[in-house]
Amino acid sequence: MRIISLGWGVQSFGLAAMSALGALPEVDYAIHADTSWERAETYAFARKWTPWLEARGVKVVTVQAKRERLGAVCFVNVSSVLIPAFTLSLSDNTQGQLRRACTEEWKIRPIRRWLSLRLAELGLTKTPGVVEQWIGFTLDEAHRVSPDHVQYIESWYPYLEILERPYTRRMVIRWLQDNDLEVPVKSSCVFCPYHRDYQWREIQLADNGDWEKAIAVDRAIRNKRPGYECFLCDDRKPLEAHDFTKQLSLW
Repeated sequence: MRIISLGWGVQSFGLAAMSALGALPEVDYAIHADTSWERAETYAFARKWTPWLEARGVKVVTVQAKRERLGAVCFVNVSSVLIPAFTLSLSDNTQGQLRRACTEEWKIRPIRRWLSLRLAELGLTKTPGVVEQWIGFTLDEAHRVSPDHVQYIESWYPYLEILERPYTRRMVIRWLQDNDLEVPVKSSCVFCPYHRDYQWREIQLADNGDWEKAIAVDRAIRNKRPGYECFLCDDRKPLEAHDFTKQLSLW
């Protein structure tokens, strides 16, 4: 079984589009692990382009983590602040960052759960390499390649291994444009602590409710770790204290 890990960002949509147009081999499924916190633009893009992919043989499947692991409930329990929030010690102002657990909980596990059920339905056993999973790491992300963690899933990196030459993210964008396809925004949760200032600025300017969602999460996690305050921004200030739109003149 050949699948694409579909985040609906530039690289993963590029893989799906290349398969749909014959630039890459056919796939059985493109699986999107929906965190329920993607940007509004990403959901709009997925609604628009899912029919296009499926009309060209790329079946799109959407999976989610169990409901108790999604949504604001994830930030209520002290032990369940799953995002890599920035921390500030209340005792000595020491700065730190929480471990990133959201990808495992919200993306990797739901995909593996769906694969297990699908393999069982097809009467296939979890033999080594029975699933070939395409991941859209480009040349500028080659450092993110890591060993497979389960034997039955073999990770493939088409931008690095299959195409006539390694692709960068910029090359994927150019390929999409050359084929008259839309270029999506970067796929990420609205409250991701790894956002750069330009991404926060995009979210703040969008005026579609995402900025307010991020502020709500930032407030919700503030005091959920004993002895620390938690923040979405690395300057360890409340998100609502920032006006990234005022930085436009600096860029």
